[in-house]
Amino acid sequence: MKILIIDDSFTMRRIEKNILMGIGYEDILEAADPLSAFSLLNEQKEIGLILLDWHMPSMSGLEFLKKIQSDQSLKNIPIIMVTSESDKARILEAIKAGANDYIVKPFTAAVIKEKIKEITELNK
Repeated sequence: MKILIIDDSFTMRRIEKNILMGIGYEDILEAADPLSAFSLLNEQKEIGLILLDWHMPSMSGLEFLKKIQSDQSLKNIPIIMVTSESDKARILEAIKAGANDYIVKPFTAAVIKEKIKEITELNK
């Protein structure tokens, strides 16, 4: 499965990519902002999962999520919010906007592995 990591922090993208590679995923794309992510989504049609940060320049992760949900060709891609936003109201806001799951930073490899497993089993 091809996974797209969208986070403005280079360090966070490295951490997430290393975790994904450590649990067996090799086809990983990265975007430093939502606008770059849209370009990748238009070029790479086989993206099977997006890991999305909330706080980014140009467009928040929540705005990106809403835009994805309004696009018929992209709205079925599962999205996991990976963010420091831990307030219950914010989590519910992301889920209502279309996020499939939510991971609060800091996180472990086991958490990412479990969330991906849950999503892939639901989308079989």
